[in-house]
Amino acid sequence: MTLPDWKIMRQAGTVAAAAATVLLIAGCNQFAGIPKHLKPLSSKTVMLLEKKDMEKESPILVRIFKEEAELEVWKKQTATGKFALFKSYDICKWSGKLGPKIKEGDRQAPEGFYTITPARMNPNSSYHLAFNLGYPNQYDKAHGRTGSHLMVHGACSSRGCYSMNDDQIEEIYALARLAFQGGQRSFQVQAYPFRMTPENLAVNRDSRHLEFWRMLKEGNDHFVVTGQQPKVDVCSKRYVFNAVPQDGVKFSPSAECPQMSVPDSIQLAVAARQRRDEAKTERIVAKLEARENRKGPLRGLFGGTAVASAEPAKQSTPTSFVVASEPPKKQTPKSAQTAAPSAAPAPTYTASVTPPPKQPAEKKKEPAKDESDVANAYALETEQDAGADGFIETLMNNIW
Repeated sequence: MTLPDWKIMRQAGTVAAAAATVLLIAGCNQFAGIPKHLKPLSSKTVMLLEKKDMEKESPILVRIFKEEAELEVWKKQTATGKFALFKSYDICKWSGKLGPKIKEGDRQAPEGFYTITPARMNPNSSYHLAFNLGYPNQYDKAHGRTGSHLMVHGACSSRGCYSMNDDQIEEIYALARLAFQGGQRSFQVQAYPFRMTPENLAVNRDSRHLEFWRMLKEGNDHFVVTGQQPKVDVCSKRYVFNAVPQDGVKFSPSAECPQMSVPDSIQLAVAARQRRDEAKTERIVAKLEARENRKGPLRGLFGGTAVASAEPAKQSTPTSFVVASEPPKKQTPKSAQTAAPSAAPAPTYTASVTPPPKQPAEKKKEPAKDESDVANAYALETEQDAGADGFIETLMNNIW
C-alpha cells in the first residue's frame, strides 16, 4: 500500500530538516571537545591572515593603549618581513589610571615593555585564558616597583590587569601559540598610556609621568620607523632601544649607561620623527595656552573667577624633547634628585589649561569594530596639522 504523495513529501521534508539541524549543530560546535587553549583559529581569522599576507605561524607583537582601551596584534608580513597591524581588539576592562604601576596593591595596569615567553602562557587561568606580562621587568625593579601576577586575560574583570572577553583572549592566545610553534621564542608587549601622538603629549604636558611617557615614545618611534620589534635594554634606570654597547660591556639596569651606538639608519629616522613631533607638540601647546589666555577673562561671566592682570599673559616656551638617538646623559647624584619620577628630570611647560578628566578606573568599550574598518596603524601615527587644529577646537569646546 503506497502512501499519498503529500505524506511522502511531508516525511521527506521532516528528514531534510532534521539533517540540516544536525549539520548546523555540528558547525556551531566545530571545536567542541577541544581544550580552550588548543582551539584553532576560525576560518574567518585565517582568511584575514591570508588577505594581509601573513602566515598563521609568523611572529607576533602586541601593543596596548590604555586611554583608547585598545589591544593590537601585529604580525610579520611574508613579503616585507616587517610587522603590520593584523587586528585591533577593544579592551573590555583595565583598572587604575594613566601612569605606570608602582607598588603591589595599587591596582594599576602596567606601562612599559614586557617580554612574553611560552612559560608565561597560562591555559589554566581562573580568568579563562591568560598570559603573564612579567611585571616587574628590569626597569621596574631598578625603580623599586613591586607587584605580581599582572596579566592579559579573559573574563572581562580587572584588578590591575588588561581584561578581554573570552572570545578575544582565545583568538589572541591562539595567535601566540601558533607563533611559538613557528619558532618565535618570545614576543613583546608594548603597553602605553595612550597613542604616542603630539596631541596626547600636549594635553598631558602637566603630568608627573610626562618624562616617563616621552621615554616610552622613543620605543614607539623605533618600532614605527623600522617595522621591527625594537631591542630593549635598561641602563641608568631608563629604557634604551636598539643600542649596542661598545667593547662587549653589558647593560646594567641601575648602573650608568656604557658607551653605545644605534645603527645610523635607525638613529636618523627616529631623530627626524622626533623633531617633527616635537615641533607639532609645541604648536599645539601654544594654541591651547593662547586660547586659554583669550577666554580667561570671560570666566567671571559664568560664575567662575575672572582673570585680572595688569600685565599681558606670558606664553610658555616648551623645552625641546631629547632626541632618541642621543645616549642617556650622566645621572645626577641621588642627593640632587627629586623624589619619585620614573626617568630623568622632565622638561616642564608653563600651562594654564587643566587637561580634561581622565577615563574612569575601569573602562568598558562598545563592541569591537569590524576588522575591515581598522586602518593601517602607520597611518594612526602620522596625523596632519589640519587634524591638530580640529583637535584643539574640540578640546576647547569641551573645556568651556
